[in-house]
Amino acid sequence: MASTRAQLRSTTVVLGGMGLLAAALTACSSDHPDKRCVDRNSYNAAKGYHVVSDKSCKSGSSGGAYYYGGKKRGSWVRSGSFTVPRKSGGGSGRSGDNDSVHRGGFGGGHGGSGG
Repeated sequence: MASTRAQLRSTTVVLGGMGLLAAALTACSSDHPDKRCVDRNSYNAAKGYHVVSDKSCKSGSSGGAYYYGGKKRGSWVRSGSFTVPRKSGGGSGRSGDNDSVHRGGFGGGHGGSGG
């Protein structure tokens, strides 16, 4: 009996650990795949911003900033933004339009009470 409990416990730990690992990998992979660290002071009208090492953005050194989207050519990127993009599926960006919470069981109707 003790052997069965030990096996069940170890299986639970392994499955729980796998779930945490999957959640962590999913969160990391979807976190702005087109985010690049650039030197803000390197802007060139024809080329855009010069892409630099991520260390420049993480260390807080002057000039390093994350740049989202855009088109990369060699070590330069342009047509993007320094503003973090909203996750897809959001509303229009204005409060109260599509961002409101809708409640109500099946059918999502207004009013009424469950039985």
